Amino acid sequence: MTTPWGEVELTRFPDDPRDRLRAWDASDAYLLRHLAEEKVPLTGTVVVVGDRWGALVTALAEHRPTQITDSFLGQEATRANLARAGVEPGAVRLLTTQDPPPERVDVLLVRVPKSLALLEDQLLRLAPAVHADTVVVGTGMVKEIHTSTLQLFERILGPTRTSLARQKARLVFCTPDPALERPANPWPYSYALPDGVGAVSGRTVVNHAGVFCAERLDIGTRFFLRHLPGPGAGRVVDLGCGNGVVGTAVALADPAAEVLFVDESYQAVASAEATYKANGVPGHAEFRVGDGLAGVAPGSVDLVLNNPPFHSHQATTDAVAWRMFTGALRSLRPGGELWVIGNRHLGYHVKLRRLFGNSELVASDPKFVVLRAVKRG
Repeated sequence: MTTPWGEVELTRFPDDPRDRLRAWDASDAYLLRHLAEEKVPLTGTVVVVGDRWGALVTALAEHRPTQITDSFLGQEATRANLARAGVEPGAVRLLTTQDPPPERVDVLLVRVPKSLALLEDQLLRLAPAVHADTVVVGTGMVKEIHTSTLQLFERILGPTRTSLARQKARLVFCTPDPALERPANPWPYSYALPDGVGAVSGRTVVNHAGVFCAERLDIGTRFFLRHLPGPGAGRVVDLGCGNGVVGTAVALADPAAEVLFVDESYQAVASAEATYKANGVPGHAEFRVGDGLAGVAPGSVDLVLNNPPFHSHQATTDAVAWRMFTGALRSLRPGGELWVIGNRHLGYHVKLRRLFGNSELVASDPKFVVLRAVKRG
């Protein structure tokens, strides 16, 4: 990426030469050009929220910014991109959405996330640190910035306007108003699950902002909960756990199970742990933010439960599902099982047969399928 501060070489994480998706887009470039052309003073505490693969903080590293991200993969990409650019360790402070935010923010740069709830939560958490002279600039592709986005900035921080579009990207300019009466932060959000969803029927689920379907049980998970395997699995992984409702259902049905909750989202793993604890589940559980099943010993798992995403931000891709399936194959013991819920049209049965040599249809409806694959030998 060519920036006013020079060229930087950027990759996503994990680095895959076959991946044609870039680690930056026009909205990143637009923001950086604006900062240089308008000579925005990048002094004091510079905070970058939602920097997807580290493009912004890598370009601005000489100003010693702080990055706040919900993505483990995004943070690992940032580390790699900073190292590749020769940035000294510690020049960029790396925080997660679960860490306390800086106490003072002089420049706030926001890569608008897909989730409006996550944006709301982050702006509310940062608002006390923003002052009248704080420079606030958001950026995103035109299709990502809506009237509701602008209203959120205005309701939490102050008067807001947008730029003209360039290369299908747009900037958001906000003038902080310290006298503004801000709403209370509604996150995390809890609700009772409906009846008819197995062991978690009527139980509490806790959702931090940005977690998939945070305000209701999505229909895919509802279908999966009705068709989970019975007790006796042993060591179970809720892979891509989201709010942890699937793993919690397993633990409630089988107190002897050892459940590992894994997700690359810090918000998701915090939600899973809160859901598990809110229901007083007996037994042993572990909560891990990470890159799928990386770090899980080969042949150490009896059952993997997975509802893989088929989007990476705005891009539709099966790369994440493929990596989850290959990680499951490596981590399962012989005879261990991978259970997958997915939309019928995604054709996961083809991938499972290619990897495992088998795929069984457990349940289906007009929209979803539950598939089972067994590790042989």
